[in-house]
Amino acid sequence: MNSRRDIAAMLTTTFVTWMGQRTAAVALPLVALAETGSAWSTGLVGGAVGLPLLASPWWAKGLRQRLTTGRALACVLAVQVVGLLVVPIGAAVATVTVVHLAAAGLITGCGTALSGPGQRALLSDICDNLGSTLATKMLAWQDFLHRITMILAPPVAGAAVATGGPLPLLWAEAAGVSVGAALLLTVRGTATAASPDRPDNTPALRQVLAQHGDIRCAVTMSGVGGLVWFAFTLGLAILGAETGRPGLLISAGMTGYGIGSLAGALLAPMLVPRLPALATMATGWIVLGVAFMALPAVTSSLVLLGCVAAVGGFSMPLGIGALNRLISTRTAGAQRRAAFAAESLVHDGAVSIGLLAGGAVIGVVGAGPTLVTAGAAQIIAALLAGPWLRTRRRPRDLRRSPAEITAASAGLAESATDRGVAWFQTVSKIAINASSRPHGCTSSAALCADCAHASGSRASSRSATASLVGRPCASRACSPSWTWTTTLSRKPGSARASTSYTAR
Repeated sequence: MNSRRDIAAMLTTTFVTWMGQRTAAVALPLVALAETGSAWSTGLVGGAVGLPLLASPWWAKGLRQRLTTGRALACVLAVQVVGLLVVPIGAAVATVTVVHLAAAGLITGCGTALSGPGQRALLSDICDNLGSTLATKMLAWQDFLHRITMILAPPVAGAAVATGGPLPLLWAEAAGVSVGAALLLTVRGTATAASPDRPDNTPALRQVLAQHGDIRCAVTMSGVGGLVWFAFTLGLAILGAETGRPGLLISAGMTGYGIGSLAGALLAPMLVPRLPALATMATGWIVLGVAFMALPAVTSSLVLLGCVAAVGGFSMPLGIGALNRLISTRTAGAQRRAAFAAESLVHDGAVSIGLLAGGAVIGVVGAGPTLVTAGAAQIIAALLAGPWLRTRRRPRDLRRSPAEITAASAGLAESATDRGVAWFQTVSKIAINASSRPHGCTSSAALCADCAHASGSRASSRSATASLVGRPCASRACSPSWTWTTTLSRKPGSARASTSYTAR
């Protein structure tokens, strides 16, 4: 019951905080323009927010491994609240300058770089004990709530600005994030914290991507999609101006994309756990790429353009849900937190770079060719990173014969005799080294939640017997491996090991 309450609190936090951020995104440029009188200052906060994110692999490595409780994440949101209050407080005393805008962006950017990946990682950790597919479903529902705010926030913000001006929305955003922090304080579930005296327990982002090939491929597709996203937003806006319909094309495209993505997000919790993860994500990016390539050809009809955008939007929640499923099922603990951080860094960083360079690219090439090229880039990335053109190598232990593994376990058993009471750790190493690791797990622990489950019993110091059973991983993505049992019996001056195997 407590775990389900924690899940509800975290999902509510997502909705409240994102609703505040979406509404403030409408109001902040208006406040900046009114207070500074400079048009370039309207994007200063957004640009400053991206800097801490791009630098997060260096300054956030140790901090993200401490975000294992709701209380820790609430402290991160409290830091965001401080950043969000800089501009409205400055506006209240009529002293908003570019320094205030930059400071607000940097402070909130630091919080954003930690809070998003941290919340997804903690939500996955809480769901782990409630079922093998619950984490995938809850992450999909979290994405659904995020997408609801994309539909609800703009009209709410427009009505609020028309009624009382933009400044109250900035106060409302700070209040909404404060409510989210209070909700996170009620979360009692925790994750395993990385040990500060074990450097290998705080993996670098690149190490996690190097160890998990499927996650690396999925993150690559996400990065390419983020890099060319400007072609949709800026491209349709410029294409509408070029065809004498300013604002109409981008409005139709964004409306269709929003409706399609909301429908996809509603079905994602049911479909994503049943579909192959990497193939689902690759298919989603291919569909979006085809939609990008088709948009310049359907600009004559706003309805048709909206329908094409809706098809592309429908595929995205399924792809994002598949990526979250890969991370939540293939990693745990410190690696999971690093994997979510890597995904956020690659995608959001690529979006920022694309938006910075997108205007110049469209100015040189043109809006239509840019959309076609962006779509082709997504298709090529999905084909190369998807499961269809790659040959997966079988793990080395999988190619060993049962006789080879038996000899190895017997040798370790003999060495265990000389180590006295350390025999249990030695046999645990047999379990780790001889078992198949289809997820690329490199944990040195005796228990791997994804690949094997070890159980042992301990008797007196003079006589002991342990049985370590490696059970097949529940994940359908596993390649065939051995199900094996190793039994070690130790008496003074002797040791005996026996191993039995069945193939699956």
